[in-house]
Amino acid sequence: MSPTSRKWLRVFFAGPGAVIIAMVVMAGMALWLPRGAAQIDNLVLPLVLVPLIWAALFFHACLDRRLGRVAIVAIGLLLIHGGLVAHKFMNRPPAAGEQAK
Repeated sequence: MSPTSRKWLRVFFAGPGAVIIAMVVMAGMALWLPRGAAQIDNLVLPLVLVPLIWAALFFHACLDRRLGRVAIVAIGLLLIHGGLVAHKFMNRPPAAGEQAK
């Protein structure tokens, strides 16, 4: 891979990639975090942690010498949390008006 394409791939992982992955991680965190006493901790904590998640992904993409490791971490987080969100939407009960076939 040429140095120019490596640079643009790193820019993608540090820029829009970090934002998209942070949002997907936020959505997935609401599913695996335990509920607190007020029953809203699993919703509030991911919202508060999004800037920290974004910053961690951004600095990891900028500072890690190995681009492959950056890609593995970013794509791994995206697949795991995206899978959690997809699984949650696939396992919802049918609406009251729908009949099971």
